[in-house]
Amino acid sequence: MMQHLKVIISGGGTGGHIYPAIAIANEIKQRYPHADILFVGASDRMEMEKVPQAGYPIKGLWISGLQRKLTLKNLLFPIKLLVSLIKSQAIINKFKPHLVIGTGGFASGPLLYVASRKGIPSVIQEQNSYPGITNKILGRYVNKICVAYDGLERFFPKSKLLFTGNPVRSVLADNDIDQPTALKSYALNSQKPTLLVLGGSLGSQRINALMASRLERMVSQDVQIIWQCGALYYDRYKHLAKSGIVEIKAYINDMAMAFSAADIIVSRAGASSVSELCLVGKPVLFIPSPNVAENHQYKNAKALADKNAACVLEESQLETNFDDVLEALFKDKDQQQQLIKNIKQLAKPNATSDIVNALETIIKPHAA
Repeated sequence: MMQHLKVIISGGGTGGHIYPAIAIANEIKQRYPHADILFVGASDRMEMEKVPQAGYPIKGLWISGLQRKLTLKNLLFPIKLLVSLIKSQAIINKFKPHLVIGTGGFASGPLLYVASRKGIPSVIQEQNSYPGITNKILGRYVNKICVAYDGLERFFPKSKLLFTGNPVRSVLADNDIDQPTALKSYALNSQKPTLLVLGGSLGSQRINALMASRLERMVSQDVQIIWQCGALYYDRYKHLAKSGIVEIKAYINDMAMAFSAADIIVSRAGASSVSELCLVGKPVLFIPSPNVAENHQYKNAKALADKNAACVLEESQLETNFDDVLEALFKDKDQQQQLIKNIKQLAKPNATSDIVNALETIIKPHAA
């Protein structure tokens, strides 16, 4: 079919936008080994490191989001947007893609706008239950919008929507590591309940502070902990590690191993995290970040909680409710099993393949 398929993928800012983009790229490469894939990201964000690690080239745009208050960054935003639109035009003119895909993040906006206005087939992969303003605008111009939640026809033309689910890392979809093996890799006790704490790819100041204040209480109850605190916070919290009881990591590279080790997971509720946790099928307590556009993390988590597939606590509830909710969950095996059963029913293990199937239907014939 397409021997020299050329694709631009734009996504970044956080792991939640980067890993779906890489998963889609890997699926395209599997089907079309000779395809040329170029990533475009924001020049000062983590995609500039993570994408080359995955084996793909990346170009950076000088772009950032709007802040919620008057700042120098906001004053620079119109200039950055104009420069990014011009650079996006130059990248597209030089690379000549058959297809452009956006998985969210600051760079997706100018790139997909330019591509769609030039008539190049363009697709948004909208991960959240509530889209941000950039994707709402882009939805008018792109060919298709792959979504992971019901009800998004409120924001996008219904004729463009495809319900595919969110891409997840293939290592999680194919995970067959048993819990004793995983616990051994962390030098933890296979007879003790294990809590995995995830603050998102950048780490969470609020979750870290919560864990630091509750650590002794948890350890006294014989709970052992794997705590991903984020690179920004590692030096502040690494002294709290206890050999064979509390493992503290800046970043977890082998997520399959960490998920296999856990009995219960505390996590932020970014879209990729939610999709991966559905596949993992463990009891989850979500603590959504309030510092995100449109409060989308709470809406992601609530979509699961409404189906009795997860527990949710907002940050404002942590001081009063966290101990009771988590301790009750560890004790109540029936509730654990109910959550496991319900969250597994929401998993979309074939999401990446379904998305690429959709991409194939819109690529122009001249790509053949």
